[in-house]
Amino acid sequence: MCLKDIRGTAAGMPLAHGRVHANWRKIRSNPEVQRNLLMAPDCARCSGRTTQIHQIAILIPLLVGACVVVCTMLIHGLALNAAVRFVRHEKQVGRAGTHFWSDLGIVTLTMSIALVAHLMEIALWAVLFKICGEFPDLATAYYHSAVNYTTLGYGDLIMTPSWKLLGPMEAADGMLMFGVSTAIIFAVIQKLIETRFVDLRS
Repeated sequence: MCLKDIRGTAAGMPLAHGRVHANWRKIRSNPEVQRNLLMAPDCARCSGRTTQIHQIAILIPLLVGACVVVCTMLIHGLALNAAVRFVRHEKQVGRAGTHFWSDLGIVTLTMSIALVAHLMEIALWAVLFKICGEFPDLATAYYHSAVNYTTLGYGDLIMTPSWKLLGPMEAADGMLMFGVSTAIIFAVIQKLIETRFVDLRS
């Protein structure tokens, strides 16, 4: 509550902001009211201050972010290709669908390939943040990139208005790439199940 709000409510009658009630003269000698007035700071609306709103850049971050998104698609495409080749090789040599431990190893390696791809993509976004001058070191940029990519949204680090739009773009990119990884892992598990259990084949 600001100084003028206290003056308006001290008489027990809330007033419009900025107006002093006539009854204020009768109670101005009250020690409690005087103490509240001394402790009450002026608010922004009383002092005429307004909150400054910075304009968010759109075009440049969209173009730069789109280039990084294309690069992450390339990285994930290579990871998808590696996973498919690996599963195909395991099936050709007869290890896929034979027993639990071999299938577990295939699924684990497939998940590891996807995880490495995600970590590389987070690093790519972090390098972009560092190049744009948003963070003083790569470790901080990588942390912020990981928060955006995984859509955690801690909000402890905030980028400048010039590049703030890169955050939502990375979040959207991360969701898409996690969806691709989920599809890869699901396809591998489905193929292993169909190979091992003949009665479950469609």
